[in-house]
Amino acid sequence: MGNRDLYVGLDIGTTSIKVIVAESVQGSLNVIGVGSQRSEGLSRGVIVDIDKVAGAIQGAVAQAEEKASIKISEVVAGVPANALQIEPVTGMIAVGDQSKEIQDADVRAVAAAALVRNLPPEREILSLTPDEFIVDGFDGIKDPRNMVGVRLEMHGLLFTVPKTVLHNTKKAIEKAGLTIRCMVVAPLAAAQVALSDGEQDFGTVLIDIGGGQTTAAVIHDHKLKFTAVDPEGGEYVTKDISQVLNTDFKDAEKLKRDYGTADSLAAAEGNRFPVTVVGKTEPAMISEKYLAEIIEARMTQIFDRLHSALTQAKALDLPGGVVITGGTTALPGIEALAQDVLSQGRDQALAVKRFMPDEMGLRHPAFTQALGLITAAAKMTDIDILVAAVLPTPVAAATQTTATATSQAAPQPQAPEPKEKKPSALRRFFGNFFE
Repeated sequence: MGNRDLYVGLDIGTTSIKVIVAESVQGSLNVIGVGSQRSEGLSRGVIVDIDKVAGAIQGAVAQAEEKASIKISEVVAGVPANALQIEPVTGMIAVGDQSKEIQDADVRAVAAAALVRNLPPEREILSLTPDEFIVDGFDGIKDPRNMVGVRLEMHGLLFTVPKTVLHNTKKAIEKAGLTIRCMVVAPLAAAQVALSDGEQDFGTVLIDIGGGQTTAAVIHDHKLKFTAVDPEGGEYVTKDISQVLNTDFKDAEKLKRDYGTADSLAAAEGNRFPVTVVGKTEPAMISEKYLAEIIEARMTQIFDRLHSALTQAKALDLPGGVVITGGTTALPGIEALAQDVLSQGRDQALAVKRFMPDEMGLRHPAFTQALGLITAAAKMTDIDILVAAVLPTPVAAATQTTATATSQAAPQPQAPEPKEKKPSALRRFFGNFFE
């Protein structure tokens, strides 16, 4: 089993760290190992303690290694969309004085030309996604190699993130003893599995409700057009339960999972259960409806804020509607609540559905992100590798990634590297949204 057939996805979440190892067999991905570890050292999706995160990564990787019977050395890592900036870029080079065949070196050169720009000192390039190439005025070309031309152009999307976010992620992974094969914007990875081809093409809002934060991403024409990050997620629901019921955080989490629902109208007042209260010897009896009201209140606030951002961007008018995923969407009633809040001000209810992986052992929405990472890796093209080769950091194009692992019995050699005043961000990103 060679390196090119193995993909390792690393999802560093606020509440848990997940590792998935998959093998590509005749174009299909077979999951052969999964690891999950409780997170430490993260706050609202961002690493705040590198050593603690590195330790948690090692724990998740060890689990995946044991189940897959391999030694993991390289991973595809997700990068949160916090303060993500997206901008269109263009590069152009002269292939030669006379027409000649375009080669790999020309593709790398035109990608490098697209990166010639001044970035603020606090930001760093994460990835560059090629959109199309133009050879002597002929556009719409996905792979210009072996074509004859004098001038080569490339249009694409550049993704930049705060240096702190990128540095801390890379440092934690390296401290865990792993090599970063590439890093990918988290919403793009999730979209690889949560959205169908048509939904990515015509336009859909993907909302990932994690433990520490909630991310809304707008995917249109198979591109990431806009992201909105709300700094609250399922962990804040648990904190509300803990504070309102005066119970331990672990007990509150168990209550949420065992009895919680996000739809108070569907909860029963007569269904009551005991709750351990701090400072009291006897448990208190709480109704399912009361617990649902606590959960619903926090989730309504989150959806309300996302509704405002998405409405301003006109993203809720896209034909694909809304797809929700992430660990918190395991709560019963979450779809109905999301539809109710996000449909405010509309004549018809917005189409909202939940995505959950159907792979054996991964049938929980919390695994969407990690599964998306290995799926993106398997879809990587030669052009994506060539474009990624010119990036200043060891990352791949935002929509395509790779990862490797080596066998414990017989380590495999690594695969070779391929050689004026601006309008507001929303107006800039969505000025040509439906083109």
